[in-house]
Amino acid sequence: MSARPEVTGFFEPRTFSIQYVAADPRTGKCAIIDPVLDYEEKSGRTGTVQADKLLAFIKSRGYELEWILDTHPHADHFSAAQYLKEKTGARTAIGEKVVDVQKLWKDIYNWTDFRADGSQWDKLFAEGEEFRIGNIPARVMFSPGHTLSSITYVIGDAAFVHDTLFMPDSGTARADFPGGSSQALWNSIQAILALPDETRIFTGHDYQPGGREPRWESTVAEQKATNIHMSKCKTMDAFKAVRDARDKTLPMPKLILHALQINTNGGRLPEPESNGRRYLKIPLNALEGASW
Repeated sequence: MSARPEVTGFFEPRTFSIQYVAADPRTGKCAIIDPVLDYEEKSGRTGTVQADKLLAFIKSRGYELEWILDTHPHADHFSAAQYLKEKTGARTAIGEKVVDVQKLWKDIYNWTDFRADGSQWDKLFAEGEEFRIGNIPARVMFSPGHTLSSITYVIGDAAFVHDTLFMPDSGTARADFPGGSSQALWNSIQAILALPDETRIFTGHDYQPGGREPRWESTVAEQKATNIHMSKCKTMDAFKAVRDARDKTLPMPKLILHALQINTNGGRLPEPESNGRRYLKIPLNALEGASW
């Protein structure tokens, strides 16, 4: 816990996402966590504005990018992992249970020839596996519940939890996606909150309740004391009742069917067809949760 990475967050307002650069200030080595590829669904346009901000920041600091880390295949934005790999040569990684998500969505999209083996990433991390960012030790916690494959990266004194905990005034992430489980989410959060109280918690989204400014950093102690779900729900059953009731009121994310075919493929866009254009595939009536 004595190792303290320099963490810089980049808020992406269209999807309320936070991208991170976590760096070892002594060696200048760094990792990008959960990068966003721009996508405008009305026009079908893609772009690299957000990802290029990360590259410009890294260049301005004189850092060397070692890792491009995804916590899970996202349902609300495209991953820029492949774009950043092509630009930098850095290794991409995600949790090894991504293969379970790939198999689930392979069936939903009817992708008969899709490789559901995780080979789209350079590294698949197992629960408890250790690595380094420069000289800062890092390890992986398996954190399912929001998805089948969600992981937390603990890098020095910083835990990147993405869709498990939000800021204390926003509670916890939904658990009703295909493969999700509020019970599994409870267990994952308990493991995160068992980290030392001073551990810094970095979330993957902030939806700015009440219109406040975006925030993305708290501590384990703050989460235990003031999180609107975890400070009140003292048992799994209590949490499950609150989380499941909330999830029943939520429509599916507007980009889930767009994003999963990109993000289960490591951030790769579909291959161009004979006319040079790329096409997304949208299955009809595959998900519940329509917002009429």
